[in-house]
Amino acid sequence: MTRRALDWLGWLASPVLAGAAFSLLCLGVVTWLPALAAVGFALNRWRTDGDTRCFTGVFTGWRRYWRPLLPHSVLMTVAAVIAVSNLSFLSGRSGPVVVALFMIHVGLVAAAITYHLALAVAAGRDPSGPPADWRRTAFRLAFTSVPRGTALLGAAIAAPVFSLVVPAGPLLLGTTIPVLIGLLVADHA
Repeated sequence: MTRRALDWLGWLASPVLAGAAFSLLCLGVVTWLPALAAVGFALNRWRTDGDTRCFTGVFTGWRRYWRPLLPHSVLMTVAAVIAVSNLSFLSGRSGPVVVALFMIHVGLVAAAITYHLALAVAAGRDPSGPPADWRRTAFRLAFTSVPRGTALLGAAIAAPVFSLVVPAGPLLLGTTIPVLIGLLVADHA
């Protein structure tokens, strides 16, 4: 019974530790994508190899991902700021064209969230692969199957909401649970 309880605690502790490392790496604001890929790297090693050093595993993965993914991360951070400002502007207006533009923006944001979660999963599963392969794999994972894409987007939206019951839950589990679900989805792809 004690061994089973420790195993269950490991299933909670490892994503929390990876989330803590992710939060530290994201203090640089534009570093979110390499940090997310590093979370995928650490959680994939934890799932496949039994490596329980998820906190330090994120920093180990960070060294692999920051150079190839940082330019993309900076570009997408700027795009996210523009999308949020556009959504803020459109939310104060009315009319059919405004509603259409608002919904287009919401769809683009949803597609970007799904793609970047899939990119982190693809990079985490193949850390030595070239970034072009990560992008192709992420596109296939996110957009070629409705159930897979829906699972990724649903996990990205639901995890921060459902982790609100835990103090600092969205900060620690809001990104790691979607990556973990993405790794599980990729196993069945």
